[in-house]
Amino acid sequence: MHLPQPRITELLALLRARFAKNRQRHEGIEWTDVQSRLEKNPEKLWSLNEMEETGGEPDVIAHENGHYIFCDCSAETPKGRRSLCYDPEALESRKEHKPKDSAIGMAADMGVEILTEDQYLELQKLGNFDTKTSSWLATPPEVRKLGGAIFGDRRFGRVFIYHNGAESYYGVRGFRARLKI
Repeated sequence: MHLPQPRITELLALLRARFAKNRQRHEGIEWTDVQSRLEKNPEKLWSLNEMEETGGEPDVIAHENGHYIFCDCSAETPKGRRSLCYDPEALESRKEHKPKDSAIGMAADMGVEILTEDQYLELQKLGNFDTKTSSWLATPPEVRKLGGAIFGDRRFGRVFIYHNGAESYYGVRGFRARLKI
């Protein structure tokens, strides 16, 4: 999917301003290099727009193996991605009071990945995220096979990783997205 040119211009300006305001997240990375990569990958711009439109406030947090890594840097889990169970299987298993979607399903629709436990812990080194909310995390298969899923948050000055039934959902739990460009 592609964005119309006026939205591309607007999105790039917004991302550039956020990049400049939060230099501590991406020391040694130049915006001109990031923008050049974005302009060559319009499908990634569409995904970044989805991250932005759902409240993620995406920003560059790393340069790994030749790719720039964008991640949701909103203080709390994005508002437009809350009240979701973990994955499509969990969504299907609910007989009543189903949430509107699942974290894994919505991430796939957006063309992004949800964070792993290690990625979440690295993000938390860049700031205090999820102090009032929580975020589903990519769950190891052995945990998921048993019906569970993991999520993380920051409370009492430290980061916690917890578990829940994959079919559960809460108004303050969503997911954070990551996008390689």
